[in-house]
Amino acid sequence: MNVTDSITYIGVNDHELDLFEGQYDVPNGMAYNSYVIRDEKVAVMDTVDANFGSEWLGNLAAALDGAAPDYLIVQHMEPDHSANITRFMSAFPNAQMIATAKAFDMLANFYGETYEDRRIIVKDGDELSLGGRTLRFVAAPMVHWPEVMFTYDEADKVLFSADAFGKFGALDVEEDWACEARRYYFGIVGKFGKQVQGVLAKAAALDIQTICPLHGPVLTENLDYYLGLYKTWAAYEVETEGVAIAYCSVYGHTKEAVELLAHELEQAGCPKVAVSDLARDDMAEAMEDAFRYGTLVLVSTTYNADMFPFMKSFIDHLIDHAYQNRRVAFMENGSWAPTAAKAMRAKMEACKGIEFIEPVVTIKSALSDESRAAVRELATALV
Repeated sequence: MNVTDSITYIGVNDHELDLFEGQYDVPNGMAYNSYVIRDEKVAVMDTVDANFGSEWLGNLAAALDGAAPDYLIVQHMEPDHSANITRFMSAFPNAQMIATAKAFDMLANFYGETYEDRRIIVKDGDELSLGGRTLRFVAAPMVHWPEVMFTYDEADKVLFSADAFGKFGALDVEEDWACEARRYYFGIVGKFGKQVQGVLAKAAALDIQTICPLHGPVLTENLDYYLGLYKTWAAYEVETEGVAIAYCSVYGHTKEAVELLAHELEQAGCPKVAVSDLARDDMAEAMEDAFRYGTLVLVSTTYNADMFPFMKSFIDHLIDHAYQNRRVAFMENGSWAPTAAKAMRAKMEACKGIEFIEPVVTIKSALSDESRAAVRELATALV
């Protein structure tokens, strides 16, 4: 695929993977993106996962059409992008590797190589001439590893954005960009909103007409939409008005209360209600909804004088990913000593900018007229 007259896509699709990074469900696979920039000198942008090295090298050979690459630019050392560095450097002994100093440290740790006589260490603002075009390197530490950099091609106005603006899903599958990009962002990048805001500020000074990420499609149209979403996500702002409900239920009574709450919210005019069963639904999807909407309701049975284990794990995920600036409400169930709401709130107090909404709804074993009324009261408070 030609990105421009001078830039060719040489990435691969992975439909063998079940869990990305060992935890994220990827039913539509993953794309590992790589690119070739052809000028008086030729630069290759990143490699791909180890399982697809031969396919990638075949794509590279086709794009080179007999030419020899001068540079391998490594923007990110995570193995799904760096695993074929040594194969490339062996296949093209005259090529040089370009990366940050931290990337070369990681290269030694991962692959036992340093390429002392074939490496070019770059930092923020450094430039590389390929002849008719200049590449500018933009440091992007902690987006989402410390060695990451972006690369800007001034001639074609293309930003090679490493893992930023990436998404789950192979490129031979049609699906909505925002859903899987949002799940990818908050699961993988989301903790580092401040760093993302910093690199977005740098990018604002560039005339960007195309974004080439390391996962997901090349972005060429309506770039303000993608940049706008990233600004919202990085600032932990509310993207969509609505309520996310995350719950755990043992015998179905707590689930029944959740269904009543969702119904009452919809009847009261709530624009969107997203419900996640933490024991059965994808945890990353529940995380995505928690960050997308302005209000979160946490609902759990009491378990060992605490909250249910799946709820504890979910709240830990929220804290680890810097959940903040939202409204949070609680519902609990307990047959003799309901304590889940108190435990959930104690953990959520670690998050910044949280407004806790009353009332706390307590169900004792099964819904009663009193607890149904409390659920309706909470729905009114939330809307």
